[in-house]
Amino acid sequence: MFTLACSSLVSMTATEPLLLWPVTPPGESAALPTEADTTKPKDGLVAGKSVIRLGNVSKPTLTFLPAPKEKNTGATVVVCPGGGYHILAMDLEGTEVVTWLHSIGVNAVLLKYRVPVRAGRPRFEAPLQDLQRAFGLVRTHAKEWGIDPQRIGVMGFSAGAHLSAALSSNHSQRGYPQVDAADEQSCRPNFVLLIYPAYLTVQKEDDKIAPELPISAGMAPTFLLQTQDDGIRVECSVYYYLALKKAGVPVEMHLYPTGGHGYGLRPTEKAVTLWPQRAEQWLRGLGMLTPAKP
Repeated sequence: MFTLACSSLVSMTATEPLLLWPVTPPGESAALPTEADTTKPKDGLVAGKSVIRLGNVSKPTLTFLPAPKEKNTGATVVVCPGGGYHILAMDLEGTEVVTWLHSIGVNAVLLKYRVPVRAGRPRFEAPLQDLQRAFGLVRTHAKEWGIDPQRIGVMGFSAGAHLSAALSSNHSQRGYPQVDAADEQSCRPNFVLLIYPAYLTVQKEDDKIAPELPISAGMAPTFLLQTQDDGIRVECSVYYYLALKKAGVPVEMHLYPTGGHGYGLRPTEKAVTLWPQRAEQWLRGLGMLTPAKP
């Protein structure tokens, strides 16, 4: 099984990866090839660096990575890497995101959810089960880990952003039978960050919001980021923003003319790569970065 003991995590204090499911995950039947980094020499670079493309995940996990004690706010973000529901960009949209969260005093939970898409199942179904389960486990461990259970958000990139939106829409009922007491905990995120999201609308239906994303007033405050030249049409974010606004959900959106897709937090000459500053300001405005009380 792929390990997170890679160079980008060497300097971090992390718990051992926690298996989400004590037995076989719900709906699993066929065996997958061995979990591994599927990156090939010809695969493209991002900001001059390669990307870990983790594939064949059948044993989903979460890893808790606490922020440094001297700046820890008590807030926590569950990080959902993207990869089209085929692979997980575990460094670009995972461990590198953890490093940034720590810099602003936020704890991180790195989610390794099931990919690729399971035959005969909606592409998001198994990953959403994993994310719902992860939120229950995080809140169950909140006291042990010293985190605020009322300041736990979710952050996703591309397909991981769609997954994060699916959690925000589908937090009132688990998509699987209860396993243990962790599933009695709320899986509603307290805030949501969607970075160059995919699949939020159905282009062939005049950008109607995707049916798996029912919009309601009870959804969490949401941050949206995308560029006009993204291969995923920018209307994906625009129409989602309008739907949230109409429902009365607090939402902030940042659109840039250029930058493409899949840049993560790696800085380039494109203005969009300054987005972490906008996200930090948004989190601060929500009160999520207020230092934890002693």
